[in-house]
Amino acid sequence: MDRFVPRDDDANVIASEARQSKGLRMSLQTVLQVRGLAKFFGGVRALDGVDFDVSAGQCVALIGPNGAGKSTCFACLAGQQVPTAGEVLWQGQSLLGKPPAERQRLGVARTFQVAQTFEALTVLQNIQLVLRGAVPLAWWDRLDSRQPERAMRLADQAGLQAQAHVTVADLPYGAKKRLELAMALAGLPNAVTAAGADPSAQSAPSLLLLDEPAAGLALAERAEMMALVRQVASQGVTVLYTEHNMDAVFGVADRVLVLMQGRLVADGLPDLVAQDPQVRERYLGMDFDPNANLKPDAKGQRDAHR
Repeated sequence: MDRFVPRDDDANVIASEARQSKGLRMSLQTVLQVRGLAKFFGGVRALDGVDFDVSAGQCVALIGPNGAGKSTCFACLAGQQVPTAGEVLWQGQSLLGKPPAERQRLGVARTFQVAQTFEALTVLQNIQLVLRGAVPLAWWDRLDSRQPERAMRLADQAGLQAQAHVTVADLPYGAKKRLELAMALAGLPNAVTAAGADPSAQSAPSLLLLDEPAAGLALAERAEMMALVRQVASQGVTVLYTEHNMDAVFGVADRVLVLMQGRLVADGLPDLVAQDPQVRERYLGMDFDPNANLKPDAKGQRDAHR
């Protein structure tokens, strides 16, 4: 671990000072704890003793080279993979042994690098399907009668209100990615007041695991997607996401984690991680400028979120 990795009390002090200086009122309650997380595939150590915490309401980016272990980490957190060793605690409760559906009921949902939607259904039908849970095919003709108002609010939040009745197969890829995020929110029991949830349900935290939300998107589409991610985080949903597009990291995240060869090598505020010699030499490049790809007002908008 390098000198930019805050630990214990130092981490809380740094995070608290950063947030207070930006006027952000955010809880420092730790909701996700990852301890000694390891995943071996034969002799390959995809994850090798990873430790980190995530606080409620944070928007945290997990970055690193291809093969660093990011997707494997997400698979272990969401329940698609069983860790070889280690512990994952969500609000103090172990997630080990719990399948993805049970983790989602507890408030943990995941999206994937390639949008996973139902191509033959409309935008609203996709969202309603998630709102209802598993739906037998015999109930197909009753999809439109279930949760229409909340589904429309989620579509509107994702910028898809005008395309609510469009078949997903006819959507551009960027819209499909936003739909997948809306579907992930629909599957969370406690998110999102703006999407029609009972405000009293907001007391229980929710976690979105977004696996490369901006993958395959043009610059303008990435900006649109990441603005949506920030909006979701601003409503109290904790976000942990992986990304290879650095404009979607240093213009968005409150905090950055860096994985290399299955190990966490940096953890801290974006501007500090961007100056980490090891991260620059092995991943970002020595000439990397975290503000180079941001629009003129984007850094100010990012800072305003902190």
